[in-house]
Amino acid sequence: MPGVAEVASIGGMVRQYQIDVDPNRLRAYKIPLSTVVDAVMRSNRNVGGNVVEASGTWSIVRGLGLVESTGDLEDVVVAAENGVPIFVRQVADVKVGDAFRAAALVKGADEAVGGVVVARYGVSTVDVINRVKEKIRALQAGLPPGVRIVPFYDRSALIERAVHTLRRALIEETIVVTLVNIVFLLHFRSVLIVTIPLPLAVLTAFLFMRYLDISSNIMSLAGIAIAIGVLVDAAIVVTENAFRFMEKRGVDPRDRRRVTETVLDATRLVGRPIFFSMAIIILAFIPVFALTGQEGKLFHPLAFTKTFSMVGATMLAVTLVPVLCSLLIGGKIRGEESNLIMRPLVWLYRPLLDFALRHRAITLGIAVLTVAGALALVPRIGKEFMPPLNEGDLMFMPVTDPAISLTQAIEIVKTQNAAIGKFPEVASVVAKIARADTSTDPAPVNMTETIVSLKPESAWRPGMTREKLIGEMDAATTLPGVSNIWTQPIINRINMLTTGIRSEVGVKVFGNDLQALQERAAAVADALRKIQGAVDVYAEQVTGAPYLDVRINRQAAARYGITVGAVQDVIETAVGETSLTVTIEGRQRFPVRVRYAPEYRANPRALGSVLVAAPNGTPIPLGQLAEIRQVSGPAMISSENGLLVVTVLLNVRGRDVGSFVDEARQVIARTVQLPQGSYVEWSGQYENEIRARQRLQIVIPIVLLVIYLLLYLTYRSFLDAAQVLLAVPFALAGGIYLLYALGYNMSVAVWIGFIALFGTAVQTAVVMVIYLEEAVAQKREELGGQLTPQALLEAVKEGALLRLRPKVMTVSTIVASLLPIMWSHSAGAEVMKPLATPVLGGMVSSLGLVLIVTPVIFYWLRERDLRRVEERPSNLTTHNEEEARA
Repeated sequence: MPGVAEVASIGGMVRQYQIDVDPNRLRAYKIPLSTVVDAVMRSNRNVGGNVVEASGTWSIVRGLGLVESTGDLEDVVVAAENGVPIFVRQVADVKVGDAFRAAALVKGADEAVGGVVVARYGVSTVDVINRVKEKIRALQAGLPPGVRIVPFYDRSALIERAVHTLRRALIEETIVVTLVNIVFLLHFRSVLIVTIPLPLAVLTAFLFMRYLDISSNIMSLAGIAIAIGVLVDAAIVVTENAFRFMEKRGVDPRDRRRVTETVLDATRLVGRPIFFSMAIIILAFIPVFALTGQEGKLFHPLAFTKTFSMVGATMLAVTLVPVLCSLLIGGKIRGEESNLIMRPLVWLYRPLLDFALRHRAITLGIAVLTVAGALALVPRIGKEFMPPLNEGDLMFMPVTDPAISLTQAIEIVKTQNAAIGKFPEVASVVAKIARADTSTDPAPVNMTETIVSLKPESAWRPGMTREKLIGEMDAATTLPGVSNIWTQPIINRINMLTTGIRSEVGVKVFGNDLQALQERAAAVADALRKIQGAVDVYAEQVTGAPYLDVRINRQAAARYGITVGAVQDVIETAVGETSLTVTIEGRQRFPVRVRYAPEYRANPRALGSVLVAAPNGTPIPLGQLAEIRQVSGPAMISSENGLLVVTVLLNVRGRDVGSFVDEARQVIARTVQLPQGSYVEWSGQYENEIRARQRLQIVIPIVLLVIYLLLYLTYRSFLDAAQVLLAVPFALAGGIYLLYALGYNMSVAVWIGFIALFGTAVQTAVVMVIYLEEAVAQKREELGGQLTPQALLEAVKEGALLRLRPKVMTVSTIVASLLPIMWSHSAGAEVMKPLATPVLGGMVSSLGLVLIVTPVIFYWLRERDLRRVEERPSNLTTHNEEEARA
């Protein structure tokens, strides 16, 4: 099927033709086991004999000798004595049985047969799942009576819930943004000018997604969701400026030619700064494209869709919006003074601005303290790789002793499944013991992966929470000798594939001595259990597995002329289970094996009686050729970077992963003594968080430098560019305050939110400087080109006050557009809220900067320029007088 990479089976029995040899009968007929093996292998063949030509035709010659039943195997001739054939049935029992298995699937309290469908990388998972479901429905008709194919884990349900959350958030954001525009503009046709480009910009993003094969998922839609408010900013600025030009020039809306000229002039004034500010927002997302590994795969779709929508909005702002302005601006145009919302805002803003301009040192001091207070809070904010996504289902991973048999593991799983199934919140429970039939699943027999499918939370008991449910189920499934690990299916698979760790955090102990590593890993686990937040702590048991060693005595074998290889062949065939050949029955294939009967290989003493044929045909017991003894050894040997490694698994609950690892590092370094040549590494999601943080620490400063250079190209002044760039630390401060207030941890999602905030905050400052510069230019023109400090102060006040609406409106639309994400509680919201929080808090604080601090700094810089201009003539006059005296 298109999109399917692999289908691996799990559980059930495999039919097998079994030939159980009786060594006593072999001895009676003086036949070695190797003769039986050769006879069986040579008796299951079809051959071709070329063709026979007769009467002008070819007849293809076929030699048919495939085994078709147990009777065919029983009639295989092993040897002949005095012309009398000896058949397999005379030296062995032939039957159809079950092949040896090392894995099982348990659904509830019963065994089942299942399969795992693996999708190809880069395909739409939902499409692949839907195609698989259609194929399953088609296969149902051909199944035997009473057999059904029932999915026990379906990822499409989570995908649909998460996408639905973002889809609903996008609709709510669009409605909220439109309402904000209506409230501030009070002009229906002007609202259309601002809101029409919004769906067009979103459609632009979808077009790019379609042609670049970017699927619609929680992260790609999140890129559009966090950009909704920014998409209308440029349109707001252009529309507001067109309104102001019309008011200023007294243009009659019925004079469409005059309206078009006025709109064109208004657009020219703000077009270049708006274009550069939108370009800054786009460039600010470069660090996201620089992310690698798991975080890169997660956030690249978000960065693409946000960039696509911003490109669409930028082009529309300087093309479509002016056209809409020239067509739709008309009727009664209300100024800011007639707006019920703007009146109280102006009433509050006027004295604040006046105080700030008169007390510049106090204003800047408060601003610095605000930023410093935010930076002081950073060490108190936790760290993690990603906010945990509530997948809806749970994965329960009990780990037992490495020496456990499959039969015992099945009994334990049935007991635990029965305990889990009693909870009313559980819809179904299916456990996979050991590995599926695929090379991508290396799970041993002592490791079980149980998918616990939960009912919707509306069907849970009153007051039940996810954490509380996990605690109750953990208590109900606790058994002696079994370590419980609770996680979720998707994140567990991601952790396994990226870091090799089956839990949220892992501690890898490297060294050369496996026994010493096992002891140190146990000591690390004991130290971790004492740290707050550590749960599901388990040190991998790499030693202690029982072995039955058959060590060949080469001298004894040489006395009988028996080679080591001959002894090994007998061990592999008579004791082990080697498939000699395969029967072909229609489309089915079944293995055939030859082995000693169970009673002749059940214990070390029986194994010692296994016969090995000498070159002269004399049967020699294996006990005379080898030493058979019970020993203990490693269950699994893992290596990494050329060293042996033992891993300690654990999850962290009740605190952030970053602070836990920081504390655990100190505890382990203080309490656990490592042998020479050994060291400890931390892995799991913490490893991803470190890698992402290191990459962002390099790329973000580079991006800030690029933003600064773009601002310099816009203003042709280093000081003006630096003044606008001050929006970044102020926006950062607001984001940190809100992050701390809501209790979110620093994560890659939060940093992506800050990156989105930086460009948006810079754009808001750019808009303010545009209006301040225009007001100063107008005041200079009124005074005949001469500007005094008092006139400059008045111009700054007028520029800040008269155009308060577009500045408040742009920030309000961004803040309002994020509210649907913040009040959502559906699937995926737990990832989106930390992403939106920095933008929400940062835009509020940056508004304070733009409205208060930016005018103060702007006035200070322009006053400084005026003084320099005034000092130049006096200096020049003094210099000329001195020359005249000389």
